[in-house]
Amino acid sequence: MASIMISMVYLIATFLFILGLKWLGKPDTAVKGNRYSAIGMGLAVVATLFEQDILSFTWIFAGLLLGSAIGYWIAQRVKMTGMPEMVALLNGLGGGSSLFVGLAATQVESMPNVLFWIVIAFSVIIGSITLTGSFIAWGKLAEKIPSKPFLLPGQKWISAALVAITLVLTVCLSLFPDIAMDTLLAIACIAGLLGMLSVMSIGGGDMPVVISLLNSYSGLAACAAGFATQNTLLIVAGALVGASGIILTNIMCKAMNRPLSNVLFSGFQSTKVTTLNDQTQGTAQPITADDAFIVLEAARQVLIVPGYGMAVAQAQHMVRELTEYLEANGCEVRFAIHPVAGRMPGHMNVLLAEANISYDLLLDLEDANATMETIDVGIVIGANDVVNPDARDNSESPIYGMPIINIDSAKTVLVLKRSMSKGFAGIENPLFFKPNVRMLFGDAKSSLQTLAGEFKNLG
Repeated sequence: MASIMISMVYLIATFLFILGLKWLGKPDTAVKGNRYSAIGMGLAVVATLFEQDILSFTWIFAGLLLGSAIGYWIAQRVKMTGMPEMVALLNGLGGGSSLFVGLAATQVESMPNVLFWIVIAFSVIIGSITLTGSFIAWGKLAEKIPSKPFLLPGQKWISAALVAITLVLTVCLSLFPDIAMDTLLAIACIAGLLGMLSVMSIGGGDMPVVISLLNSYSGLAACAAGFATQNTLLIVAGALVGASGIILTNIMCKAMNRPLSNVLFSGFQSTKVTTLNDQTQGTAQPITADDAFIVLEAARQVLIVPGYGMAVAQAQHMVRELTEYLEANGCEVRFAIHPVAGRMPGHMNVLLAEANISYDLLLDLEDANATMETIDVGIVIGANDVVNPDARDNSESPIYGMPIINIDSAKTVLVLKRSMSKGFAGIENPLFFKPNVRMLFGDAKSSLQTLAGEFKNLG
């Protein structure tokens, strides 16, 4: 009877996972989807505690309390600019959990077979790669380590050798079970080194794709851990995370017009960056906030392109305030969101949602470009690589072929930046030198506040 009840709870939890994942795909139901998924996970944890032979509930509840306290403390203090780093860390911790579950499973299986050892090795390998790779991604996103690619001499051969050694050790697991733990620890160390080298060689401009891929890895590791522990719900949950992560990674690669292999083995900055072409020669034309207000006051169609600079300046609330003033002045305001804007998938959507900007105002790349010639003023806030016309016009550019927001086709473009510095991908942007572009230098939040103040005085 107890096993039937546990199976029913698992079924309900699975249903809540699937329903929550579906709702997370739409902004108006995302919060509800997150809550239902959390309820499903809570049910899964409770049911698992009753299903398994628990050695010590004291340690389990101590871990739950400690983990909950740490999670709450981090959630309360992390800034929106730090969300990508936090996501990277959480991916890593998920992989680390699967790694330790795989190691622990060897101590409870009474008659392991070849399939068991393969599953255990897979859980340890993917978990270890996810753990170390995510920590490197965190370091690059937090700028604790350089965002440029770091390549060892002959790194492809080194990586191939590490993979080969890992496969050999996996075979040894079933042949020499007496030293299984030592072999698994060796596999974990080698896979961890492989994860570090893999992410170190990828440029900062590709980090959104890397985070999405590592998220998928954490799901696959959990799925393998579920097979190792014969836990059906962990298999299902891991498969859902793994599949959704792969789908998102594929979507982002398409948005960059680059295959995943190119992201993993030939990042933006590992490619030779060409010198400026004729279009980028010239002087940027600055504009004052007062003159920018005059341009905006006469506009009837405004398109805002947010980027990571908006997150750094924490300017999303001022963006909403300026949007309200523009709409009150008879202007139609829309937002163009590039799939890889910011430093994690959906970064800009999260920021704008935090400022209570209606999702109906957000346009994807294709819809934004379709109406670009009708735009009176385009406002670029901290974005760089996603509006770089070299991706469209310069075949020698490392980002050539990547779909961009064609903001340079708007009648007038206002670019809010602190300086003429390059974007996170480290590539020059000829947009800043075009005749219809004006640079509003300074902190984006302060500049937007000044513009909003001018509209307030107008009213």
